[in-house]
Amino acid sequence: MEQDLGAKGEELALDYLLNEGYELKYKNWRYGKDEIDIIMEIEDFIVFVEVKTRSTAFFGQPYEFVGRSKQKFMIRAANAYVDKYQQNKEIRFDIISIVSNQNETNIEHIADAFNAIG
Repeated sequence: MEQDLGAKGEELALDYLLNEGYELKYKNWRYGKDEIDIIMEIEDFIVFVEVKTRSTAFFGQPYEFVGRSKQKFMIRAANAYVDKYQQNKEIRFDIISIVSNQNETNIEHIADAFNAIG
């Protein structure tokens, strides 16, 4: 069930970003064991997106669960992506935080949620 919620969240996030004018590059891009949920482009940016979906915010907002460890994995995978595809655009790390259940769906987009220095 949790995996279904995660997949639903990624679809909601992708639809949201496409509606905001982002262009999809990859879904579930892997570098070794590291994975980036969604890679988008907009203007001069490559945007690496982590999607966190929960059925309730009782224990905290979903974005609060993107800890330093996950950020390091994303940064490592993003660096590999940039090297592999020889990208020269600015990079940005965003989080799409979703609370979705049978009563409601709330999507929060946190642009530039963290950086690679840090």
